[in-house]
Amino acid sequence: MSHQSHLHLHSQSQSHSNDSPAQPYIEFKHVSKSFGANQVLDDVSFQAFPGETLCILGRSGVGKSVSLHHIMGFLKPDSGRVTVAFEDITDYGEPELERIRKKVTMVFQNGALFDSLTVGENVAFPLRERRDLDESQIYQIVDGLLDMVGVRPMREQFPSELSTGMKRSVAIARALAAEPECILYDEPTTMVDPLMATLLGNLIQKLKIQLKLTSVVVTHDMRLAKKLADRIVFLHEARAIFVGTVREMEQAPDEVVRQFLELDELRPPGADGSGLGEAYP
Repeated sequence: MSHQSHLHLHSQSQSHSNDSPAQPYIEFKHVSKSFGANQVLDDVSFQAFPGETLCILGRSGVGKSVSLHHIMGFLKPDSGRVTVAFEDITDYGEPELERIRKKVTMVFQNGALFDSLTVGENVAFPLRERRDLDESQIYQIVDGLLDMVGVRPMREQFPSELSTGMKRSVAIARALAAEPECILYDEPTTMVDPLMATLLGNLIQKLKIQLKLTSVVVTHDMRLAKKLADRIVFLHEARAIFVGTVREMEQAPDEVVRQFLELDELRPPGADGSGLGEAYP
């Protein structure tokens, strides 16, 4: 069975939860987090439902990445509860979090690839850890995933030979190799050129449609959010000042939200004219 059909079956099995009244796959309930005197999250609540793409939006330094680290269990809230994969993980220890991280995987800004392994070996890494596939199966799956994210010609190259955007594409392929139910993306279009930003946006959208994965995308790129988001959480000064759809956000009366949208209108569009992915640091 190809990895894609394998992934497809996998995604179908989790979509049954949509038949019953939808339970959030990820939920923050009144989450607060400070580092010393610096409060990064202040009573933040939001939900992401199975198969949904939630964008966490806001300017730099407003707790967007910190939210992802709470979902992964790398950080614990000072107060409030965090639900991931339908389980309250707030008090989980490392063994239980390891189990959750098999379902939820994160694509880091820097790709977090192994420098000493080729692109193909990086993607094969989660497959080898499973120990139930032979080399020819692994080879096929890796090729399929590299095809899917558009970097198959780079199979034998090392991460140091790739651009930032290509590294992110490989990191996405490696994340998919683990057959997750949910992928978290940390600023996927930051520090890449507009064309690559558009390609990455298209890729995340394609994975959402084909695999029906639950996704959380942290970004300050409103164009990316408009393209991908089923719903948006807008963080400002440690608080979630807006939660809702793109359309609702465009009609939100909040002055900070309005300024953010107006500022975005002034940014030059992406290279292909789609207006996505002006990659400002």
